[in-house]
Amino acid sequence: MAPSASDGEGRLALTAGIVCYLIWGFVPLAFQAIGALGVGSWEMLSHRILWSAPAAALFVLLARQAAEARAVLRQPRVLGWLAVSSVLIATNWVVFIWAVNSGRLLETSLGYYINPLVNMAAGALIFRERIDRIGQAAIALALVGVLVQTAALGHLPWVSLVLAFSFGGYGIVRKRVSASAQTGLLWECLILGLPSLALILWLQARGEGHFTAGPVEAAWLIASGPITAAPLALFAWAARRLPLSAMGFLQFLAPTISFCIGLLQGEAFTPLRAISFAFIWAGAAVFLYGAWRRSRAVRVAIATTAAARK
Repeated sequence: MAPSASDGEGRLALTAGIVCYLIWGFVPLAFQAIGALGVGSWEMLSHRILWSAPAAALFVLLARQAAEARAVLRQPRVLGWLAVSSVLIATNWVVFIWAVNSGRLLETSLGYYINPLVNMAAGALIFRERIDRIGQAAIALALVGVLVQTAALGHLPWVSLVLAFSFGGYGIVRKRVSASAQTGLLWECLILGLPSLALILWLQARGEGHFTAGPVEAAWLIASGPITAAPLALFAWAARRLPLSAMGFLQFLAPTISFCIGLLQGEAFTPLRAISFAFIWAGAAVFLYGAWRRSRAVRVAIATTAAARK
């Protein structure tokens, strides 16, 4: 438990974290349901962006961050970085939407399994963060898993790599932005809102849009906004109150759920793909062990310092 959090708040934060990753784990089903209505990936992305904006605005107001959101207008550098992050997250979203509607759920789960390891490697390359031997072993296992997956598919698992690197890049860019998760999402949606609205209106004018096709289509497309913004708000709230080790364990919940959904939907899981995932899971396990060790070392150091001051 985070030292500053009460037991009650800590349990609530853990619940928020679990709910957040459960939503992310099952969200492929929502986008598959929208896809089953005939909605294409780009139209789905445009509505996801458009309807995320009011949901994000609501969460900004609830978090009392309206002043922070307005202040971004006076910070061109922050706006510039948010424009970059908006392109990265839009890339991640559209590839994810396309993949879950193309029978590639297993590839999306692989992407989110390796994402923490990509972040670790990026931290070493970009921020000169030190990677210990445990981290090096985790990255090596994941790399072997990707190579085996390449052999299994007959080509690079580009869906997995685009998802992992776009989300990893998104995290790196957002590290440079002094804005909360809710404020950042709101501005990203506002930045992308005009081209999204333009695409929606163009499709509607051509008679190819689905928003006015019926109440079911409209309801699903509107719901894609809260489905996007709500888990992010839960994540932001939980991350401030839970230790990193707890969030580290929880982050593998979503790809595990997606993996199971992919299997239940009959996606091909050959022996070679099984070997690939075995290496990826081993890398994730080593990563979690390293995170647990670091968290334990920090707790011991804090306890030792506190005892020495008595």
